[in-house]
Amino acid sequence: MMSPAPLVAQQAEITPLSTADATKAAEQLLNALQQRQGSALHARLSAAVQDSLSREQVQERLDQRPAIKSSRVVGIASGYRTTTVDAVVQTAKGDENLLFVLDDEGLLLAWKWVDEVLPIERTALDFAGDLAAGRWLTARSKLSLELQQELSPADLKRKWTKLSSVSGGYRKLKEAVVASQGGDQQLVLVSVEFGDATSNLFVIFDERGQIINVDISRDFV
Repeated sequence: MMSPAPLVAQQAEITPLSTADATKAAEQLLNALQQRQGSALHARLSAAVQDSLSREQVQERLDQRPAIKSSRVVGIASGYRTTTVDAVVQTAKGDENLLFVLDDEGLLLAWKWVDEVLPIERTALDFAGDLAAGRWLTARSKLSLELQQELSPADLKRKWTKLSSVSGGYRKLKEAVVASQGGDQQLVLVSVEFGDATSNLFVIFDERGQIINVDISRDFV
């Protein structure tokens, strides 16, 4: 399971992955999806995600979706540590929106169909939404009891306010994407648009669906 990098490191520089390289990586992923090539998609996963997903699991996920007729990349947002890619695929049902999260090397950290929201994704979005709205006590209530002992509402306010300030100001929440699911630690990336970059917050859940760590918990003081 991948541990979240300190948020301070995020602020040092935007991901080195260029827009061109991100587009190329996304197009390769879209081609693998369209061809339903689970092995090709698995090969494009980051090492941490590969460790938690077998080729068979990836293939099963691909086989559950409608056949893709065509696809296109419609947006690239570089952020701290990650790049968020918006794409549209055409199926028999019409256009469907897809989101990729890439690491610094263009490998896939997570992907999701925007019309699907899992319970832990909903919780992660609600948590980030509470932070963005200044509902510090409500946000804290979504944390495990152990993490609540480490973080007071004032701590959350200080950390989020500083993050927003150095990132150009909060704009909006985009999506939450599961990167790892089903084990004793489950990772959800929440895509947040700030004025200067789109960042992906790392929110870690236990097997019961409680938040046990976030990437602003200790390092951003």
